[in-house]
Amino acid sequence: MHLPHTTAHAAITLGEFAAGLKASDIPEDVRTRARDTLIDTVAASVFGHQALAGEIITKHVASLGSGPCAVMGASGLRVRSEDAALANGTLAHALEIDSLRKPGAGVHPGAVLVSAALAVAQESGGSGADVITAIIAGCEVLFRIGRATKHTAEARGFHAPGLTGPFGAAITAGRLLGLDAGQMANALGIAGSLGGGLLQFAVQGEGGMVKRLHLGRGAAAGITAAKLAKAGFTGPSSVLEGEMGFLSSYCASHDAHLLTEGFGEQWETRRVCFKRYACHITAHTPVQAVSDLMAEHGFSGRDVLNVLVEGTPKMADMHGNHAPADNVAAQYSIAFCVAAALFHDPHDPHTFTGRALADPAVMALALQVHVRGSGGFHSSWQTRTTIRLRDGREFSASLDDVPGMPRLPFTAAQMREKFLTLVGENAAPIFERLMQIETETDLGWLDGVSHGLA
Repeated sequence: MHLPHTTAHAAITLGEFAAGLKASDIPEDVRTRARDTLIDTVAASVFGHQALAGEIITKHVASLGSGPCAVMGASGLRVRSEDAALANGTLAHALEIDSLRKPGAGVHPGAVLVSAALAVAQESGGSGADVITAIIAGCEVLFRIGRATKHTAEARGFHAPGLTGPFGAAITAGRLLGLDAGQMANALGIAGSLGGGLLQFAVQGEGGMVKRLHLGRGAAAGITAAKLAKAGFTGPSSVLEGEMGFLSSYCASHDAHLLTEGFGEQWETRRVCFKRYACHITAHTPVQAVSDLMAEHGFSGRDVLNVLVEGTPKMADMHGNHAPADNVAAQYSIAFCVAAALFHDPHDPHTFTGRALADPAVMALALQVHVRGSGGFHSSWQTRTTIRLRDGREFSASLDDVPGMPRLPFTAAQMREKFLTLVGENAAPIFERLMQIETETDLGWLDGVSHGLA
């Protein structure tokens, strides 16, 4: 494939790559990963209607006027592309079940890229194959930007996906709108002024509904940036690495070299991570450990005296809340999620979307789940979980991967199981059609998907 030059400003290099990417350049497993990201996001968006955030955002975009783009799971609703992306991105993240990257880089590819891609494709007439290539282009750029931040924007109080999202969505939308390399660079320059998102909800323990909005806003902002760039609007080509650009302004530390590293050799799309459980990713390894230990040793939640989860300092600082006040805070809390998994089936997404929060036994045990930043692990999601039982027995397990992560990818059967769990058993024909998305010449039938899923 044609590799972009690396002496120019990063936005120019990234724009050249995105505009010049050919479907024939992309390995088959990378295309499959992008297709699975699309399928996973459709399911997450439909499931998101069960959250109050999803209900509110759907009503909001419906009030803004009609258009050609479907809102997933909202029967017959058609809105403008930016509004569809706002709704679908928020819905996808509304119940903490959407995709991300491993290792973490402050990115959520499905909620941002798929939401932008489907909306623009419906508005502009893009095919399924066009959408998959656009998602990959966006993912390759988004993940490199995320890596370059060294995941340090959160040290300054920013919710990183709200900052990185507009960049990736601008590339994805730009591909479907036919932007050339220069316009792509301008779209990135514009996107840099459209991001946002604060983490106050995490430290305050309430108001977390806004976290869901960050992803929808990122998807919508990327479309706006791409459309403005196509119309001739400009943005700074040094938006990413400049002295007052994205990395310097938002990140406690960064590595600009990573912005353009490895094109054509290192496919970042392979690092997409799918969630097995409807909770924050930092809780996945301890929840898996709890489930494994219970299955192996035959104890129940009633037998547990206390639990120690050792991980990173960030886990202890931001995810150790013992008494979450609402469902968003609960899904963000490792202590709560571990307690919930000790009393309820963690594979059932409703465990983490209200059921366990209403269980006094779960809330009482959450007070005895202690999260410490003393794990000493290099991986940001690795944990060591130690369970002490009332009879004095103690069990421990260390995990860095669970099914859905790149080193343990979902099989086609597991993808199908998750899709039908979130959408409903009657959606099997929809899943099969989405599995063949690259053969679709038009995506207007997604309105039919909405009818089928409602």
